[in-house]
Amino acid sequence: MHIYKHSVADRLMRYVQIDTTADPDSTSFPSSEKQKDLGRLLVNELVELGVEDAEMDELGYVFGTLQGNVAGVPTVCFCAHMDTAPDCSGTDVKPILHRNYDGNPITLPDDPTQIITTERHPYLKEKIGDDIITASGLTLLGADDKAGIACIMDFAEYMQTHPDVPHGDIRILFTPDEEIGRGVDHLDMKKLNADFGYTLDGGVLGSIEDESFSADAVKVVIHGVSAHPGYAKGKLVNALKIAGELLYALPKDAWSPETTAGREGFVHPISFKGIAERAEIDFIIRDHETSQLALYEDKLKLIAEEVVQKYSGAFLEFQVSQQYRNMKEVLREVPFVTEYAIAAMTEVDVTPRPVIIRGGTDGSRLSFMGLPCPNIFTGEMAIHSKHEYCSVQDMEKAVQTMVKLAEKWTTHSV
Repeated sequence: MHIYKHSVADRLMRYVQIDTTADPDSTSFPSSEKQKDLGRLLVNELVELGVEDAEMDELGYVFGTLQGNVAGVPTVCFCAHMDTAPDCSGTDVKPILHRNYDGNPITLPDDPTQIITTERHPYLKEKIGDDIITASGLTLLGADDKAGIACIMDFAEYMQTHPDVPHGDIRILFTPDEEIGRGVDHLDMKKLNADFGYTLDGGVLGSIEDESFSADAVKVVIHGVSAHPGYAKGKLVNALKIAGELLYALPKDAWSPETTAGREGFVHPISFKGIAERAEIDFIIRDHETSQLALYEDKLKLIAEEVVQKYSGAFLEFQVSQQYRNMKEVLREVPFVTEYAIAAMTEVDVTPRPVIIRGGTDGSRLSFMGLPCPNIFTGEMAIHSKHEYCSVQDMEKAVQTMVKLAEKWTTHSV
């Protein structure tokens, strides 16, 4: 592929200018219609590349097929998500290409207080000499996961223009709403019609992720007693104050994202709202061992009950919902899916870096929906922030890995 001119940089810089921010408060699907703006563009580009069946359905899922030239091998899917996180603005993104990065601080021009340094972002030390793409300082970049989309689109272009590369049928999938945990809620697996898959949604060069958190969500609702504040003595039971006391009662030196690492799990309050009569706290519960989730939830419920029972008239609701499970529980049964990716990286001179995800991807849920699906690097870093950046050379290596990976699957009989 040394004579191939990659298109990943141009594609990423074009795609990030389309606002696709997911809306966690929306009840529609996708949660924001503007995600379909990118979907329509991608369908048009796929059709231009000769992907005749490219389409976007009414729910915003984009599908396409690269027809294989080797029979009798599994159908492999490459997947990325179109939405960006609501944690940071994705409106009016202005991408900047910093050629031949020299290791010095990168001051973002639209907000000079936003300075990307190797001290804060140590991976940049490995990227000296690379071309780095950032936003301008007022928004996130959106490389999570438009870098993945750019890689898949560049891969499609290469495969369509190099028909001599042996491969089976390859399905392309772009999903909405991954960032708010709904990315595959309505995906038609029969329509996808793939046997194995890979998400392109990873970070550092060579990262291969086949182990994620298992995840639940918990909603704690505290009901107080409302009264006119002028005549509230002996009557008012303020749910907001009880909720605040509950948060204060959580462990201070453990059990939280800021105090855990590696395979350690956590209980994390992510939102707090209400009035004196009723307050809600939303938690996310995470651990690499699914069995630990129930233990965390029981402990959280006990803490909440002990706090609430001190207040006459107050009562508690405790609601648990499943989000996703550790993909390793599926992928350990089909280890060759990860092994092929590692072998493909090695063949394009990338050192594989097995990584445990302290989070989840569409691949976590897809694995339990019948599509074993580890996650491959794209170079997207400092995600969900104004410091988000991406190495062009990392994206190019991801594309080269995908080409070799497509070849690897031709050795695997159905």
